[in-house]
Amino acid sequence: MTKDSFLEELKKLNIFITEDQLTKLDKFYQLLINWNEKINLTTITKEEDVYLKHFYDSLTLKKAIDLTKDITLLDVGTGAGFPGIVLKIVFPNLKITLLDSLNKRINYLNEIIKELELSNIETICSRCEDYTKINREKYDVVVARAVSHLEILSELIIPTVKVNGYFVAMKSNVQDEIEISKNILSKLDSIVEKVIEFNLPIENSIRTLVKIKKNKITNVKYPRKYDQIKKSHCKK
Repeated sequence: MTKDSFLEELKKLNIFITEDQLTKLDKFYQLLINWNEKINLTTITKEEDVYLKHFYDSLTLKKAIDLTKDITLLDVGTGAGFPGIVLKIVFPNLKITLLDSLNKRINYLNEIIKELELSNIETICSRCEDYTKINREKYDVVVARAVSHLEILSELIIPTVKVNGYFVAMKSNVQDEIEISKNILSKLDSIVEKVIEFNLPIENSIRTLVKIKKNKITNVKYPRKYDQIKKSHCKK
């Protein structure tokens, strides 16, 4: 994906970015590639691939959530900063928390935030199950991009979502995961409000946004210990 085609595809999402934002995305790419030589961040390194599979893909969250509002957003398992850093560059109104369990990635993310002069964005080094226990009903939107099975993610993440807020799982082909997850979603007083399936431009690979709405405060017994969650999932 060239930068011109990136901008054209964003217009179809009703996203119009400034020269300054495009410059920051380009700087982000350069920093990503430099850091990728020190720590393992991504196997996708060609510029046109990063713009398609990381930058554009991150911004497809706009299909599920109105990102122009002043909302709090948690990016679980952010890794190299996708989608969180990209969302912050293009939608500076968002108040974003980047959560990752590896300190070396947090150090990288802090450097990105500093170099790009981003504000109202913080990093947290923690496992999701630990962070969830002390940050309940805190965020308007929580997003996780291709990190684990939906059933496991739902129990780990939904307790952090505000009542009437959303958890959006950004995945590829996910229909089987949705079926398996229905039981735990019911226990978490949450429902799949919308499933948005589309093809990534150029390569036409399948992408799915699973938009889950939280209807009530989550029972304090959730999330269970990670070993219990994993064991329950593996029995299916």
